[in-house]
Amino acid sequence: MRAAIPVHPWLRVQRVAFVPGRQPLSPLEAHVFQGLEQAFRGLGHVVTAEPQPDTNLIFTTAPFGEPINWRRGLMFTARRRFGLRQTPTVVTVVGVSPPAFRQALDRLEAALSKSPPDPADFAFPGMAPQAYQTLIEQGRRGGPLLALERVVQAQAKGLRILLAVGEREPQEAYLFDLVGAYPRLQAQNFDAFYTDIALRLVTALSAEEITEHKVLPPPIPAAVWQAAEAPKAMVRAGAAFGQRHFFTRMVRINNLVAVPALEASISEQYSEGCFATWEPTFPGLVATITGSARPVAKDALTEDELAVIVGVREDGRGALVRHVEGKRNDPPSSEAVELFAMDQPLPRIRWQGYDVPVIRSKLHGHRGVASFDPAVVEFAPMAETYHRYPVSCATRAQAEGIVEAFSRAASLRSPDDPRTLAFTIIPGHGLVVVEKWQPGKVAFQAIWEAMDRGALVISPHVPQGPHRFVLAADGRMHLEE
Repeated sequence: MRAAIPVHPWLRVQRVAFVPGRQPLSPLEAHVFQGLEQAFRGLGHVVTAEPQPDTNLIFTTAPFGEPINWRRGLMFTARRRFGLRQTPTVVTVVGVSPPAFRQALDRLEAALSKSPPDPADFAFPGMAPQAYQTLIEQGRRGGPLLALERVVQAQAKGLRILLAVGEREPQEAYLFDLVGAYPRLQAQNFDAFYTDIALRLVTALSAEEITEHKVLPPPIPAAVWQAAEAPKAMVRAGAAFGQRHFFTRMVRINNLVAVPALEASISEQYSEGCFATWEPTFPGLVATITGSARPVAKDALTEDELAVIVGVREDGRGALVRHVEGKRNDPPSSEAVELFAMDQPLPRIRWQGYDVPVIRSKLHGHRGVASFDPAVVEFAPMAETYHRYPVSCATRAQAEGIVEAFSRAASLRSPDDPRTLAFTIIPGHGLVVVEKWQPGKVAFQAIWEAMDRGALVISPHVPQGPHRFVLAADGRMHLEE
């Protein structure tokens, strides 16, 4: 598969089918279906008129502003309905006219501007009575567009949505996913437009999950765990970041719409972030557990909600973990591999008699950075391909991209560099901030103190594509997209 623009080298051939949600297709839906079919064929993928046993990507349609019955949703029925060997990824094309799109955004913008908000303003057809709570939180995080994204996903009964804005042909489109990405794609050239959409989706489907963690014996003795500083530091840091409103709330699908099957899918995949710090005495990386095990309130952690990562499997398919005597021992966060692997290409230092990684603590969240002080903080951008073709959490692709980004950070490669923090942005997803060891400070203290004094200004806005930071007259680096 080749394209005129750089793509990730690990893309795989997809087997694609198009199944309209209803007939006949509107002119806009027909234009999108035809354009996508040509794009996938042109990129060398297998496109069939009907789903085949090996089909792994299905496009369907749903109306804008109208809820469909979940029993019609291909996300839940496609495998059984078409006799597929695996559950396919379903992308729902939702067409909307520009006036209707603008009207929906204006309605949500007005609703979000009220203080306090009026729940009645968030009453959309097919939504649960308590849906307003999630829509308000999502709107405060990403504006009216993110709130609308959750409405469309709930009404269309799907996680991956291609929202096409236009009359008989698209003027622009937005790609929605589980975590809340909403990149805007302009339809100035239809061949390039549909090829871009196809490559973005192929990227998402080709990224291999790496959550097959392996437990190494022996367990850490309870007395050793209780004497260690890192578990206590994790609980303390969770509360500190909670006080600073860093963590986003988990999207609970049963608060949006009554679809039990979709709630199970969300709980297996969605997390509001994770963090970890190094413990020299085990040694190992103490991290938050995965949100798929059970809901985890990061700002009110208990030590039962921590896991110990001690390595990465030789095949890279997951992390190596050690259990702790007397603990629940749930698996670590889905980002476990990247949390540990980012230390491997970087130097180690001596700290209080121990050999430790140059990075002490790591914080991952669905947030962005508005500005930072370059005397204290370094921006370590991911490679350009990740800006154009983003990947998601729990995948080998994201882990490799983050590891490579931090491996180029001068402040980490040179432990004596005076900058104490470094961060990278994962487009459409969030950020990772790391801190070095500092005398007299507890784990994560350098991060929250930088937030408090404005050396690192956290923002609810996450860049959806290419971005950079530019030096302003105030001597700070400010986000530019």
